[in-house]
Amino acid sequence: MPEQAILKVPVTRFERNTGSEKTDFLALEEPLEISILYWKNAESIRKNISITMRTPGKDKELAIGFLFTEGIIKNAKAIADSEVISLNHICIHLQKDAELDLSKIERHFYTTSSCGVCGKSSIDAIKTLTPMHIIQDECTVNSQILYTLNAEVKQKQAVFESTGGLHASALFSVDGTLKYLFEDVGRHNALDKLIGHAYTCGALPLNKQILFLSGRASFELIQKAVMAGIPLICALGAPSSLAVQLAEAFNITLVGFLKDKSFNVYSAAERII
Repeated sequence: MPEQAILKVPVTRFERNTGSEKTDFLALEEPLEISILYWKNAESIRKNISITMRTPGKDKELAIGFLFTEGIIKNAKAIADSEVISLNHICIHLQKDAELDLSKIERHFYTTSSCGVCGKSSIDAIKTLTPMHIIQDECTVNSQILYTLNAEVKQKQAVFESTGGLHASALFSVDGTLKYLFEDVGRHNALDKLIGHAYTCGALPLNKQILFLSGRASFELIQKAVMAGIPLICALGAPSSLAVQLAEAFNITLVGFLKDKSFNVYSAAERII
């Protein structure tokens, strides 16, 4: 169990109107400042990119995944190194010849902010940013495999088992083999950690893979999956309307309300047999 992800706190627990002192376990939530170091005219420049609330652990993967899924870096060759500035600050060093359009970064962050997404123009913006483009992968998966995913993830979610307070993103092969599993208080962070790990392993694009989401499927999560080239997404919860539109636009198979005996398919159902 990752100790740095759990905080022990005293609580008063009531059962049948009787209170007693107990110890509870909380999922730790702390801010992470992500910055980049890039080069301009032979001089290094450090720029703060984002602050995100996350569960400590796998900060390098989180930062790299965030930079990639937001379209700031394009390939593994862009990264030279990573530097832990402090416990809650990490800096990703870019290669001297890495392409970086800061004005594009600012425009992109505006169009994809969680404060509000403009549907059609945002989908068009994603199409211009993703290096994977429309997903043509024709992989198929047996429906019986999908019914097993949640139980497999539950067995591996160490911090959730103790706290009940974390989201999970997991990557499976189409035969149901679990490849990666990451937890975080933020559903977006859990997915960024997963994609950042795959990025550093040189495993992108993640074609012929299944992405499992422990909650609902939002536009932002589908966006990140698009950037990683994932053809099939399964969520325990509901998808949003814009998530379905984005999945349809990129030919992603989107499954929602995944249970042990049923699920809904919202787009590209032909991949499921």
